[in-house]
Amino acid sequence: MNRTWIVLGATSAMACAFARQVASDGAAVLLAGRDGEDLAALAADCALRGARLAEPVAFDARDPAGFAALIERARAEDGEINAAVFVGSMPAQGAIDADPALIDGTVTDSFTGPARFLHLLAPVIEERGMGTVVGVGSVAGDRGRLGNYVYGAAKAGFHTYLSGLRNRLTRAGGHVVTVKPGFVDTAMTWGLPGMFLVASPEKVAADILKAVRRRRNVIYTPAFWALIMLIIRHIPEPIFKKMKI
Repeated sequence: MNRTWIVLGATSAMACAFARQVASDGAAVLLAGRDGEDLAALAADCALRGARLAEPVAFDARDPAGFAALIERARAEDGEINAAVFVGSMPAQGAIDADPALIDGTVTDSFTGPARFLHLLAPVIEERGMGTVVGVGSVAGDRGRLGNYVYGAAKAGFHTYLSGLRNRLTRAGGHVVTVKPGFVDTAMTWGLPGMFLVASPEKVAADILKAVRRRRNVIYTPAFWALIMLIIRHIPEPIFKKMKI
């Protein structure tokens, strides 16, 4: 069967690793993002790895006027249409505190932009009776923390949206995987204080594809973050609000 993956935010480290792995399996990849040169280089790489099609496509989560064109481009491909959402932005919480206007872009990049795109894609998956959505959230969405609660709130909203979308698409033969990475070695996390147990983008991509094959609903990656976040979620609020984590 022909498989096509729309990869949103394709030039991020995790997305690149994911795109390369699905390309090696012979899938078509529509590589969507804002940096045309980087997208073109990734497309060439994916083609060399065996992608049936590797095409760069302009995409900006803050510009919904361009969403429909990408949906129609994907619809032109036969077979299964899938999407992997790696879009997001995480300004430092201190920068947001100094300029609350940054909240709008953070929420659009990390939640409402991707959700709006997926809402346009959902009917395509329903019509074909197959297809997977991978939504990359974050462990930051499990509980509001002093260091990044605006970003965490955006990802928490995205998690809830994905849960509802999973409920919808399952009825038509589709599926949605919610991915909650811990610390990953990417440009977004470079230089952040308190980093530990940092995973490679390739490890995260492999975990995502395993979850897709097994039709998992929610995964933490690496898996030990499930235990870490279980503990963090159950710290009593009177104690938690005094902690600097």
